[in-house]
Amino acid sequence: MREPAAKRRRLSPSDDESEQDSFASFSEDDVEIGEVTQPDHDSGEENVKDSGSGSEVDDDDDGEDGASVEKSMNPSKAKAETRPTPQRRPYGELSAAVALTGETYKSNIFKLQVDDLLQEVRPKYTPKDKAIERALRKLKSIIENIPERSPTWIMEAEGALRKRDNVAVPFPEPRPPKDAQYKLQYAKPAYINAVGSFPLSLGTKSGSEIVIDLVITMPSNIFQEKDYLNYRYFYKRAYYLACLAAGIKDNREDKYKLSFDHLHGNQLLPILIVEINQETHPSHDLPCRTFKVVILPSVSEDLFSRDKLLPNRNCVRPKDNEESASAQKTLAPTPFYNASIRVDGLVSSFLKLQYQATKKCDAYKDACVLGRIWLRQRGFTARIRGGGFGNFEWSALIALLLHGGGPNGMPAFSSGYSSYQLFKAALQYVATRDLAKTPQIFGGKKPELPKVEGMPVLFDAERGLNILFKMTPWSYKLLQYEARTTVAMLSDSNFDHFNETFILRGDRQHLRYDVVVALPLVSLVDEGPGFTSDLIKEKCLAMYNNLAEGLSDRVKLINLIMPEDETWPIGSRAAGTRKGAVLLGCILDPANAHRLIDHGPTAEDKIAAAKFRKFWGQKAELRRFRDGSILETVIWPAKDETGFSVFRRVLSYIIEKHVSASALKGMIYNGDADAALLPHAAGSKSASTSPFQPMMEAFRQFEQDLRALDDIPLQIRHLLASDSYLSYSSVDVPLLPHRTMTRPAEVILQFEGSARWPDDLDAIQRTKMAFFLKIAELLERSSEAIRARVGIENEDAPLLNQSFLDVHYIGDPSSKMFGAAFRIRIHHDRELTLLERRLKDKTLSNLERQDVASAIAAYKRVFIKEPAHTQALQTLATRYPAFSGTARLLTKWIGSHRLSNHISPYLTTLFAAKAFTNPHPWAAASSPQTGLYRTLLFLSKWDWRSEPWIVDLGSEMHSQEVDSIRTRFDAWRKIDPAMNRVILFAGSNVDGEGNTWTDNARPAKVVAGRLVSLAKAAIDLLNEEGVNLVPEALFESSLGDYDILIHLDNTVVNVHRKGVKAKSAYKNLDLQNGHDGDLDMAATASIGFDPAKLFLEDLERVFGQALVFFYDDNGGDVIPGLWNPSCEERSWKLSLGYSSVPVRSSSADTFSAKLNKEGIVSEIAMLGGGMVKRIDIQHK
Repeated sequence: MREPAAKRRRLSPSDDESEQDSFASFSEDDVEIGEVTQPDHDSGEENVKDSGSGSEVDDDDDGEDGASVEKSMNPSKAKAETRPTPQRRPYGELSAAVALTGETYKSNIFKLQVDDLLQEVRPKYTPKDKAIERALRKLKSIIENIPERSPTWIMEAEGALRKRDNVAVPFPEPRPPKDAQYKLQYAKPAYINAVGSFPLSLGTKSGSEIVIDLVITMPSNIFQEKDYLNYRYFYKRAYYLACLAAGIKDNREDKYKLSFDHLHGNQLLPILIVEINQETHPSHDLPCRTFKVVILPSVSEDLFSRDKLLPNRNCVRPKDNEESASAQKTLAPTPFYNASIRVDGLVSSFLKLQYQATKKCDAYKDACVLGRIWLRQRGFTARIRGGGFGNFEWSALIALLLHGGGPNGMPAFSSGYSSYQLFKAALQYVATRDLAKTPQIFGGKKPELPKVEGMPVLFDAERGLNILFKMTPWSYKLLQYEARTTVAMLSDSNFDHFNETFILRGDRQHLRYDVVVALPLVSLVDEGPGFTSDLIKEKCLAMYNNLAEGLSDRVKLINLIMPEDETWPIGSRAAGTRKGAVLLGCILDPANAHRLIDHGPTAEDKIAAAKFRKFWGQKAELRRFRDGSILETVIWPAKDETGFSVFRRVLSYIIEKHVSASALKGMIYNGDADAALLPHAAGSKSASTSPFQPMMEAFRQFEQDLRALDDIPLQIRHLLASDSYLSYSSVDVPLLPHRTMTRPAEVILQFEGSARWPDDLDAIQRTKMAFFLKIAELLERSSEAIRARVGIENEDAPLLNQSFLDVHYIGDPSSKMFGAAFRIRIHHDRELTLLERRLKDKTLSNLERQDVASAIAAYKRVFIKEPAHTQALQTLATRYPAFSGTARLLTKWIGSHRLSNHISPYLTTLFAAKAFTNPHPWAAASSPQTGLYRTLLFLSKWDWRSEPWIVDLGSEMHSQEVDSIRTRFDAWRKIDPAMNRVILFAGSNVDGEGNTWTDNARPAKVVAGRLVSLAKAAIDLLNEEGVNLVPEALFESSLGDYDILIHLDNTVVNVHRKGVKAKSAYKNLDLQNGHDGDLDMAATASIGFDPAKLFLEDLERVFGQALVFFYDDNGGDVIPGLWNPSCEERSWKLSLGYSSVPVRSSSADTFSAKLNKEGIVSEIAMLGGGMVKRIDIQHK
């Protein structure tokens, strides 16, 4: 669903966004070092703040690895250093011209949307931004004047800072040994560079906070040749950072708020955050409420040999092996450790690479902006917790692929690509190239890389760094999954999916995952002196491997979200994250999630069998199967005493056995809402169509019984299902053992064509009745278990269908057909021709013409569109196992908020289908709960006044059909701008007209507005509660908003909802009526009898102009009502259509009509009789 341009982009910034970009500041190659320049690569920004929820587009800056260009703030100097570049046709002119051919962008409209988005996210720069420069220069001056500290032994150096300056050195774990034979010192920085995009107008919009990275290049003379070993570099780096903090703290002129954090959550790389705000520093005249400077220590690229820090080298050795070359052959590689050192020296090198990319490809900058937005909306950041893939990784990936990565070392991406082509090509690369199995190496000498299961490798050999070293196996799988989903979305020719790609947030856990589990952190890691974020990561990696092995193909994706470290004061040591929980998100494979048997290896494979038995413990057993194979096996019972789903029991077993019993005890599980909210047949599995199988089998048997009748004058062509019972979408299970149905399932019968049909509408209706009488006679004659009755309908509308046939199966309660009930209507296509001919009759009055038009619409709806819609839903439910549960949950949700009488079940299923056929930015839902949540999100964002709801029910929709539906919608809005007839417009490939289920103002505008408001409230509750959400809370509805409440007697209205049991309390009726079978005609007569619904229809017919009634069709015992405000008081006239009383106006000669509320309430009580328990008047 495409939102209108005016409301499509919610770009209002949130407070947690920074002012900086992650890529878009590029300098010339020969930069004068030492000048204060502005920030680009978010080397530390993500450490300052969490991504938060924010608005739909929140453009933060991830603070990537110092990857920014050092460009002087002196305009004349920058101009003098600029090198000439080849003359090329301007990119904007070129791309605009080519876009018209549809080759450079997805479509012309998509290009305009992209251009508009890029324009919106770029900030507007003002003269007040000079205050940022002044504040930076002031801080730079303070740092340059910090006194040097002579070389001192570690313990003495740390103690001096603690005692004199009250600054704790942020040493990483393990802390340095007390007897270390090297000293720490502080010397004046070699360079100080504020790197970034703010002064170059290349950033993106942010909120009230600006974050700029200040790179401090430590002098090389404070390091020794072997400092890359055994954390020595990191200890010296941490001490240097603590000295910077002490020096800034000691400054007497300006007092800053100082704190430590970890760069991207990497505990080896602490950083210093300097905060300036308007209140404490009014003299700076800042253009924002808060200004933060992230101080990032760095070193020169050639400080340590690149070969010593390759991923295949070990740099953490036992003390006696530090100088031993043989240690490299016996000790495991330390790729993360090595990359953490290497990345500190590559600030300038990577920015030169990116600068070259901007010179080579004009669209590079915009492609990086699009990528940063895409990453943001899916929750990816450079922080380890955020996946380890942020803006720097994205921009570096494109830059590398513009220079290489193709066949024979040629560029994989063309420099002539547009920004959209670069963006999509990068996504395709991520989606299709498995870097965990096949590493990608760019340029230079290709080293032998260590193989770590699940870890991706994008190795820049020229710089000696794996760009993806911060990623985890689960975050890489998630990145690939999201990339595949987006590529598939952008390949859809029917919808442009601009909003879904760049605007809609896709990182909300309850919408992204089918199952979300919270495991208390203390149950995973024992608290103690060794409690670090690295230990948490290690435990999560072990848990992930166990879950991946145990869940196997039950899931498509497993993701772990680790708790985030917080900043800490400079006077204390990092406490680490000891509270909170690790979140586990699973995207299920609906075909296998609830599988009862896990097959293992054969008995002959001793090693694999032993591994299988060790993993599953006492659950594993050896079994012989029908095909003769003997396999290690785990059997899961369909039900147990817990009542949990099979998937939850499997997950719980793995956590208890391979994590800890305390983790299982403290586990919060969110993922089986349908099991608690929906009724299921005995032994059936949730999230499947199995509860409806008895009904579908009964329908097939019923069709066989009909076709077996020999004496029908015409042959049966079709018997079509036309009911929610037969489309797997009703809340109640239609056919339970030993119980009758509550209402008959509607079906459409069509005979073979014949010229013997009369050519008159009245005669056709009488012929239908004759057919029904004959069929009823033949059915009852064919079996004693069948009861058939002809019914009459629409007696006051002769142009509509006049009759139907109810067929009930009674007899033996053990029969699979017992309790089944069907209502047949006959479809004769000649009726439509006769109605259309009558509509063309020019002698008809306007009223008669309206009746004919209504009859045509009713004919198409009942005999054509309802069966086609039902058939499409049957296919959809088979294709998507979770669709049935989603439709049922949504129907229940709509009913729980008492909108059942306003929203057609067919319209409800159209709402639910969107979560499967057009679910973007996600893939199709794999569980009913997720399907419900996503449908509610789509409804909450639906601007029904200006956008149609379009659903492809069969994957057969063409762009021409979509355009046709939009054209019809526009036409309706022009014809009926006040929306007096069509409020909601919902079209599909089955119903291109769009108003079949919503004509005649059903639902009304007040109901449509309430539907969207309720959906928004539900999404707000989801966002607020997260994993702690109790799904039942979404179905709770307050009665306080209504004017009157009509309370019904449960003993009267709920009898029909349970059906009738065989050999029940109706035995006395059997004797009175002369029937002694299991179920008599009195019992069958109750099928389809709903007194509450009939009462509601009477209320709407009699009082519908004065009151809007609401009702829950799934068991409600209250009918609330709202007074129509337009009827409160109006000019006096006859035939108002509702009870009123005259009221003398201010002028003595005139009267107005006031709504007679007391009289109407009394009439309602009289009409309801004993069915009405009481009526509460809440608002007079």
